[in-house]
Amino acid sequence: MKFENVLADINGFGRFQIMIIVISFIGRFTLPCHFMLNNFIAAVPSHHCDISSLDDGGIFRNLSQAERLVVSIPVQEDGTPSSCQMFTEPQYHLLLNLFNVTDLPTVSCQNGWVYDNTTFKSTLTSQWDLVCDRRGKNKATATIFFIGVMFGAMTFGSLSDRFGRRIMLLVSYVSGMLFAVASAFSSSYVMFAVLRFFTGFLKGFFFWRMEWVDVEHRKLVGVIDSLSWTFGNTGFAAIAYFVNDWRWLIVSVTSPLILAIVTWRWMPESARWLIANGKLEQAQVYLKKCASMNGTEELIHTLKTEVSILDRTYSYLDLIQTPKMRKLALRTGILWFCVAITFYGISFNITGFGLNIYLTQFTYAVIELPAKISVYYLLDKIGRRCTEVGSLLLAGILVAVIGKGFSSASFGTLVLYSSELYPTVVRQNGMGYNSFMARLGVAVAPLILLLDDVWKELPQVVLCSTASLGAIVARTLSETRNRCLPETIEDIEQQWRQVDLSNTKDFFFLFLFFCQ
Repeated sequence: MKFENVLADINGFGRFQIMIIVISFIGRFTLPCHFMLNNFIAAVPSHHCDISSLDDGGIFRNLSQAERLVVSIPVQEDGTPSSCQMFTEPQYHLLLNLFNVTDLPTVSCQNGWVYDNTTFKSTLTSQWDLVCDRRGKNKATATIFFIGVMFGAMTFGSLSDRFGRRIMLLVSYVSGMLFAVASAFSSSYVMFAVLRFFTGFLKGFFFWRMEWVDVEHRKLVGVIDSLSWTFGNTGFAAIAYFVNDWRWLIVSVTSPLILAIVTWRWMPESARWLIANGKLEQAQVYLKKCASMNGTEELIHTLKTEVSILDRTYSYLDLIQTPKMRKLALRTGILWFCVAITFYGISFNITGFGLNIYLTQFTYAVIELPAKISVYYLLDKIGRRCTEVGSLLLAGILVAVIGKGFSSASFGTLVLYSSELYPTVVRQNGMGYNSFMARLGVAVAPLILLLDDVWKELPQVVLCSTASLGAIVARTLSETRNRCLPETIEDIEQQWRQVDLSNTKDFFFLFLFFCQ
């Protein structure tokens, strides 16, 4: 008996599955908060050199603050005070003549900086003076975090397929919370960087919710999963507005994990994984619990004799040892890389709409809602593959605010799509590998934006080309709409890729849908 048939007997989308979605939603809320955390904790407030050393005890002391800045800080070409330079001594004549200041001797800030605390009470920048010649360290904190996420995804993917999804989720919750809170009380930049790496490393990605849902409702769960990210981003804007100290902001966005840890006790292990690993009695316990909560009386009487059991432990090497599995891993890896570059490249390239940073963060999150809601309709109407391809093409064509919405839609589709493509025995390995490729794309995205020094439009050209490449790769994948999840690698090898000639019509439908 196929596991899909077992789910059909006990109701593949009832109270049991809703419980899983709600519990998962709580834990996932913190992910987008930590991913976008650097926008606020590493924000660079307006600043200038600390000019207290220029106080000669005479005229300088009797000047107003504005006058002190005039005689102490050179003016940049745009008319604003320099952030990194100061005069070697007070230039009192500038109070009468603001011209001919180019030949006056200046030096780098000698006694640190003074920061504007209007928007932020404290940031990493003001805490450790990560400005001017040290601004690279400020940007590095985000890179360090995503490198941690990149390697953590691979590690937790492998461990989840070996030891089970449920226990590794608890490890991720508890250890991730401890490292995150510890990073909030760092006493040095190096300490913060190290703890931030491990915080990212322990932000595990777990995709077994699909393993408890029947074919008919996988789309709904996938979209809800994607929307949890959007809601997390929206809530993050409000949290950041009220908590403007970087240490307490980290604590605030991490605190929901306490509730996630409490509710973990009700999170079931993946019955698919238990069955595939020969733990039939445990699987029966969870399946009976599912049947009880869903109000079905049927028992799974044929399960013990008609189930496939693993005869060995699977690893990342199994993703490349057979021809079709190897092709699948290559294609999805490239696709995740392209989608991540497109999404984060567009996100990082949007400098705002003349709004403050909090409204901008809120707007970025809200932009994703219409696209993701559209995805819910399109996934069944034209399928996963066409939705993914169309979203990427539109994101590449638009590459702006609306393009961010489509790139977000492609990300949401891809998570569902990929989890359906990989077999149960290596699903977490496969998704861990894909997440690794995505985080690699995140690390590359800021470098692409630096290409505007070569040609102003070059970043947009690269992002558009990357999205187009992702669309081409996505077009080569198999459709998974209304199909059972593969259980073993043999299932993948035996599948014959079906070429649907109606896809051309689906593409036209997709473009017409979004153009209405």
